Amino acid sequence: MAGETDLSRLLQSMTPQFNPGQYVFCCVAADLDCSALHPIASLREAEGLSLVLPSDVADANGLSYDYVAAWITLQVHSSLAAVGLTASFSAALAQAGVSCNVVAGFHHDHIFVPIERAERALFTLRALSAAALPEPV
Repeated sequence: MAGETDLSRLLQSMTPQFNPGQYVFCCVAADLDCSALHPIASLREAEGLSLVLPSDVADANGLSYDYVAAWITLQVHSSLAAVGLTASFSAALAQAGVSCNVVAGFHHDHIFVPIERAERALFTLRALSAAALPEPV
C-alpha cells in the first residue's frame, strides 16, 4: 500500500507514539559485524558505521555515546516522496526548544529527541496534529 503524500492529512493523522526506553547514537568501525547488537537503525558514513541502539545494549558492549534520546514514532504511513512533513514537525519542535534527529523508515518516520525533552516533544507533536484538523462544519 502506498503511503500518504497529502501534507494536511499527514499532519492530522501523525499519531506520535512514545517507544519506551533510552536510545543512543554510536559510531563503530565500518567493517564491524553489528548483527548481534540488533540496531534500531544503521547508516554507513565515511567515518564509520552509525548505529542507533538501546542504551543498555551500548553499555553492555562498551560502546561510547554522547546523546541519550527518547524515540517517538509517527504512526501515519507517510510516503517517502511526501513533501513537508519533516519540515513541519521539525520546525514545531525547534520552536518548542526541542532538537530532533529523524530516521525515515519505509512506513513511518522516527524521531529521536533528548530524553529530558520527550514529554515536551510529544505535547508539541500532538498540538501540531490537532491544529491541522479541519474546522467543524
